[in-house]
Amino acid sequence: MTRLDDQDSVRLRWPGVLAGAAGACAVLLGALGAHGLRTQLPAPMLDVWRTAVHFQFWHALALAACAMLRRTHASHLAAVLFAIGIVLFCGSLYALALGAPRAVGVITPLGGLAFIAGWVALGVAFWCDRP
Repeated sequence: MTRLDDQDSVRLRWPGVLAGAAGACAVLLGALGAHGLRTQLPAPMLDVWRTAVHFQFWHALALAACAMLRRTHASHLAAVLFAIGIVLFCGSLYALALGAPRAVGVITPLGGLAFIAGWVALGVAFWCDRP
């Protein structure tokens, strides 16, 4: 058996590490919204915040799925797309909920497209990962 060097080890582990970080952040941001921002934000913006938290958590789980698959181009691509989606989709919703200019909303659909492409890539990765 060959030993992976440090660079290969990081390259192979990042989806799992990111899944853990994104999941933990989703819990923290959900708690912030439920307790800290509940009285600070109007109800529609609190709903936007909750939507961001839900999408972030679901896609943290998707990253975990990528981390458990054999490392292929498709599983790596899916993980990259999910990470981009979390940043663009969820990040723009968090920003909008906190009062960012409405123009930030143009970023949200790009994150949504990254999520969709990530799910397609994940499906391909599962198809290719069969025994």
